[in-house]
Amino acid sequence: MFEVMEFVEHRDDPGLPVDERVIGTFDDEASAVEIGRGARNQFLTTKSEDYAWWLVRLPGERLARWIADSHSDREFMLDLTTGQLVEVP
Repeated sequence: MFEVMEFVEHRDDPGLPVDERVIGTFDDEASAVEIGRGARNQFLTTKSEDYAWWLVRLPGERLARWIADSHSDREFMLDLTTGQLVEVP
């Protein structure tokens, strides 16, 4: 199972905790990434000035399998053998 997480840091409330929510859980990583991309695209259509990021991980893991944010078109995966972020081509 893979979970898609969304985190939002509100521009107008920088001292408040980041909003965090589980978007859903999926049987395969590819489906989870697809949903994460959809959530990112939906957020971008709102033209919000808040900063948001999305990730795919195994439930409870501290390491992400896929990461994207609202300020960049870049996406990343974590190379578990080196601990380095690798940009998704």
